[in-house]
Amino acid sequence: MTRRLRIRHTTKVSYAQAAVSSHNEVRMTPLTLPSQTTLDARVLVNPSTPTWSYWDYWGTQVTGFDLMEPHADLTITAVSLVETAPPDALPAAPAWTEVAARVETSRLLEYVAPTSRTAMPDALVERARAAASGLDPHETAVAVSSMVADQVSYIPGSTGVNTSAGEAWEQGAGVCQDIAHLTAGLLRALGLPTRYVSGYLHPEREAELHRPVAGQSHAWVEYWAGDWTGYDPTNRVRADESHVVVGRGRDYDDVTPHKGVYRGVAGGPPEVTVEFTRVA
Repeated sequence: MTRRLRIRHTTKVSYAQAAVSSHNEVRMTPLTLPSQTTLDARVLVNPSTPTWSYWDYWGTQVTGFDLMEPHADLTITAVSLVETAPPDALPAAPAWTEVAARVETSRLLEYVAPTSRTAMPDALVERARAAASGLDPHETAVAVSSMVADQVSYIPGSTGVNTSAGEAWEQGAGVCQDIAHLTAGLLRALGLPTRYVSGYLHPEREAELHRPVAGQSHAWVEYWAGDWTGYDPTNRVRADESHVVVGRGRDYDDVTPHKGVYRGVAGGPPEVTVEFTRVA
């Protein structure tokens, strides 16, 4: 059953003193895919300034803008209307030899190489290998995701954007970003191409129509087993009509919702709010 979701993602940056200038990139526009259609999307900036858009290497839509006059704060509001659908039936799992052959001859190679955020210690890889022993690629993705979710409790605010996956594992707590990085890193170490997904998850699966609810950005993974399949290790479910994809890459650094540079005195962390309204 399809659903339509209106998403309002607001980021406010306040500076200790007015920034002289700033240069920004925003990745907050949902993609149009077989499982979702972006019906409307806008990125609004205050102070007002011209924006431009382009597609980056990973296939994410980027909105760029510069502010060349002093500004005490910056507010970015991304508003989108997206129609989502349930995922297709799970495709038959290929043999591991088929996966390895495709990796050697395609861009899938980019999704088995570790990054600084997804590199895993040997002992943890061996633990994942034992958990997945004898399993096909689909079963391996679920088993490794469960292993990570069993160890790392989802606790908002328990880690920051610079926390490594290994640190989250050791402390036994993290956010969806950490759980996705751990899952991606371990699946890649086992030879399964896996990409990090940035987007949104409506927090109420049976949401009442036209009632706004507070939410947040979300992260999960997609692994390749004959085709790309989305899986949300934080919630132990396949990505479905409650998930909205914004970008995919190797890790968080490839799909950061807002990043940039400015001239001025360092300020505090940005204030971020995400509001969902199911309209159909």
